Amino acid sequence: MMNNTMTNSHTDIERIVMRRVRLIRVLKLIISTVVFAIMTAVAALWGIGKKVWVARVFENAPPNLDDLPRFYLAAFTHTNLIVQALTLLTLLSLVYLAIEIARLITDVARSPRP
Repeated sequence: MMNNTMTNSHTDIERIVMRRVRLIRVLKLIISTVVFAIMTAVAALWGIGKKVWVARVFENAPPNLDDLPRFYLAAFTHTNLIVQALTLLTLLSLVYLAIEIARLITDVARSPRP
């Protein structure tokens, strides 16, 4: 009888410890990489907003979807180098964020449920 109680308490302790380890792992992932990517994207978007009147770009965009890629490519190529760099930095940050969020979702989905 004593042995069964010890086994149950051992598995409870193990479950609690493993839950905390998973939580720390997720928090480490969120705090270290995702916050950095968000701050990078926000700073780059702020820089773009300081250099370009973004509302005018959207107003000048063609109404049909077929011409949009050509318009945005022309707008990108005819702007300052700093705006181009900030745009690429924003896109890279957003892609990195999407990858990290997908990794987080798969980690949570793979973790065993108590």
